[in-house]
Amino acid sequence: MHPPTHFLISWAVANTAKLERRDRTLVTVSGIVADVDGAGVVVELLTRDSENPLMWFAEYHHELCHNLTFGIVYALFALAIARRRVVTALMSLGVFHLHLLCDILGARGPDGSQWPIPYFAPFSDSPSLAWSGQWYLHGWPNMLITGVMVILTFYLAWKRGFSFVGIFSEKADEKFVAILRKRFGEPRGSP
Repeated sequence: MHPPTHFLISWAVANTAKLERRDRTLVTVSGIVADVDGAGVVVELLTRDSENPLMWFAEYHHELCHNLTFGIVYALFALAIARRRVVTALMSLGVFHLHLLCDILGARGPDGSQWPIPYFAPFSDSPSLAWSGQWYLHGWPNMLITGVMVILTFYLAWKRGFSFVGIFSEKADEKFVAILRKRFGEPRGSP
């Protein structure tokens, strides 16, 4: 799946527990942090026409960070800095695995290629998780999931009075929620 879809799914899951802003952010980031190994796409694009292109995206995406080891490292990081340490760390590890599952379900390339998940890397190449029925990255199931997550995210922002925008700016978040509530009215039971 695309990083924005992972982000929205992670944000929704982070809202299933009563977490403060910092802990919600940690859980949300756990759902996209695995894609940091895709940052090599920039280097690959910049060097593709050179004599020695650096194929960092093709070589390393789903290799460096899409594994149990990286998920545990991130969960330990969340455990160290969260307010609700254990809940946030366990949710982070769960959401990290949800990212892996979503990639197994819907990350087939336009040429039909797959990126298997080397689950026990760097210690072992097996099992390498993949699914033969994996849908295309730009396929309708991914688009449907993204659309549903956008609607759910807007609903949660309207209902709860905060959104993922608060990860970046509390003032912008207040304005975003105010716009939603101006358009759709105040939720029942809100002050």
